[in-house]
Amino acid sequence: MLTGLDLAVAAGEVVGLIGPNGAGKTTLLRAVAGLLPLDAGDIAIQGRSLSGLAPGARARSLAYLPQNGESHWGVEVETLVMLGRLPHHGAWRAPSKSDRAAVERAMEACDVVQFRRRSANDLSGGERARVLLARALAGQPKLLLADEPVAGLDPGHQLDVMEKLRERAASGAGVVVVMHDLTLAARFCDRLALLNDGRIESVGDPSEVLSPEALDRCYGVRAYFASANGNRIVVPLERSGPVPKS
Repeated sequence: MLTGLDLAVAAGEVVGLIGPNGAGKTTLLRAVAGLLPLDAGDIAIQGRSLSGLAPGARARSLAYLPQNGESHWGVEVETLVMLGRLPHHGAWRAPSKSDRAAVERAMEACDVVQFRRRSANDLSGGERARVLLARALAGQPKLLLADEPVAGLDPGHQLDVMEKLRERAASGAGVVVVMHDLTLAARFCDRLALLNDGRIESVGDPSEVLSPEALDRCYGVRAYFASANGNRIVVPLERSGPVPKS
């Protein structure tokens, strides 16, 4: 259960959600996406309540990329990515020239053009994850919610995906991404929100949120801190004590 959360995401920024397993990161993303009911409070996009948005307007405003996403039927990759444009052209209209251009850009950005005629079910987990990110990017959402988008990817594609999320933010969108790799979170996120036991412990610059005290308190670990090419490196080394209770 999430309690007492207050978090704003500005256009043009990447906000990383970090915290131990069970802290509420995925629950928060699903609530923002409108997939979980709220007992209290409200979620607004560009000043408009999410609950008051028609389904089509909501679909054009935000995209949700779940962790371990799957395709439940053997559709071709290009067709799957084109589904990201559905809120823009409707179910019974052929894709426009701009729709096709957006899909092509998204597939190129996620390095999946070579898979366009393959069934999504024939791809590896990492390849399929990139296809699903392409589908989300093709919709050009104002708010992109990504739950562990680099899980299962090789290091090169992890960097590629994080670069694409930064580019999406640079285009004027807000991006919220759940992260477990603290070094990637420190490098690519403008701000971090550290969740623990359903609450936000702290929000701010990665250099402030990723403190030794916070990692000890929330994760129960000691970490190695360093810097390379102007980027912060955070590597957990050992348990600092008993596993924190959630």
